[in-house]
Amino acid sequence: MAILGMVLTIVGSLVMLVFSIQILIQAFKTSIAWGIGSLVIPFVLLVYVAKNWQATKQPFLRMLGGFVVMIVGSVLGIFGAASSAGTTP
Repeated sequence: MAILGMVLTIVGSLVMLVFSIQILIQAFKTSIAWGIGSLVIPFVLLVYVAKNWQATKQPFLRMLGGFVVMIVGSVLGIFGAASSAGTTP
């Protein structure tokens, strides 16, 4: 179970990375200020998504799907490692 959890965590992380880069590219296409702000200042990317929802809805929702897969994988990894060690968290 720990290996499945690790695989899901890696896949979810890669999905999040790909779609966050897509949103970042759209921010740079809008303006250099949005792109640089999204890279440098925390949560500016989320503000950009909120202001440009129609353009960023699909990659943002897919990024959230990757986040869910990553969390499920992390939980499976924790419980799989704990069960193989003979303890439960």
